[in-house]
Amino acid sequence: MKDRYSIAVGLIFLVLVVVAAINTIGGDGGETLGLDQQESHWALPEFAVPAAPGQLEGDANVAQDDCALAAVPCPEDARRTPACRIETPGALRICDFFDRPLVISFWFTKGGSCAAQQDVVEAVHERYRDRVNFLSLDIRDDRDEVRELVRQHGWTMPVGYDRDGAVGGLYRVGVCPTFAYAYPGGTLQSSSFGELTAPQLSSRVERLLAATRSAQGE
Repeated sequence: MKDRYSIAVGLIFLVLVVVAAINTIGGDGGETLGLDQQESHWALPEFAVPAAPGQLEGDANVAQDDCALAAVPCPEDARRTPACRIETPGALRICDFFDRPLVISFWFTKGGSCAAQQDVVEAVHERYRDRVNFLSLDIRDDRDEVRELVRQHGWTMPVGYDRDGAVGGLYRVGVCPTFAYAYPGGTLQSSSFGELTAPQLSSRVERLLAATRSAQGE
């Protein structure tokens, strides 16, 4: 049974999708949602989700190690093991990707499809997989459809499944696709919205790598 917090976050995600659709219809492609409002080195909120192709079922775990790092409450009556401390087989923990620069691609097919954009992410993942971690995260689509997409397209990058939209709400994702580019350790370097070509995404990855080297004093 979903707890009250998961339901609330799911509703926030739906509102953000509606707002994004209105902005798109109105021709407003400006910075209106989520990650673009965060400062550089903003600590990415923790989450754990089922790997989309696997058999693990359930909603995302968005319980934080440090509630001050994310704009979410941690009520005493709804305590959960923090997302990055669970040891559930078949779960993808965001913190396990923090050892390298990280690209997260948030996507969904409702209200239009941007699933094909993940083919671009997969191609760039293949090029940079030895230097950069990639995570593709589907939000609130039908699980069987997501599994079939992974199978049909032959994606080898990690693909997570955010069944109730808790992660989408936490990150205020309302545009498909939304990309987050993060430094090692899990802090935000930059973000982008809308579809990218492989050269464009590769350019963003190169910028992330350059920013990482600069931050590390190399």
